Amino acid sequence: MTFHRLISSALLSGALAVPLASQAAEYVSIQQDKSTIAFGYKQMGVGMQGHFKKFSAALSFDPAKPAAAKAQFDVALASIDTGSAEANEQVADKDWFNTKQYPSARFVSSAIKSLGGNRFQVDGKLTIKGRTQPVSTVATMTPQGKDAAFDGAFTIKRADFAIGEGDWKDFGTVANEIQIKFHLSARAK
Repeated sequence: MTFHRLISSALLSGALAVPLASQAAEYVSIQQDKSTIAFGYKQMGVGMQGHFKKFSAALSFDPAKPAAAKAQFDVALASIDTGSAEANEQVADKDWFNTKQYPSARFVSSAIKSLGGNRFQVDGKLTIKGRTQPVSTVATMTPQGKDAAFDGAFTIKRADFAIGEGDWKDFGTVANEIQIKFHLSARAK
């Protein structure tokens, strides 16, 4: 009986260690082909959506030590896909993103903390067109073998970043609020 309990305890300990080991992984890279950075907004009251085709990331995230985590994302603004080639060209111009002078947007995390249940609050600074604003989001982590998916969303105001100048400053045509949605597939080292 004692031998049986010893074996049962060893098996139970081993079974419990497996989920803990998978949670102890440090995620260090983003798989761009499995990730998306998208946006939604209203144009003349109609919901519109788009995404960015190119971005890069520097990541160091251990779910067991979120306070030590760091994340930086650089989005190539000219890689925007609004669903229309004409609109893509227009938003690259000076009145919108001015991609010749400001080719990328950058997010840099400043604090990451666990909210429990694989949810993390991520605070940081977002810079677009040389203007920097604080942003905060909640990201939900879903472990997937060696990978983990991080999903979340936050809202920015385009006026805070001078996105849509000149005739486009009017929020009656294009709303001020832009929702940024992300699905990021991260790989552990």
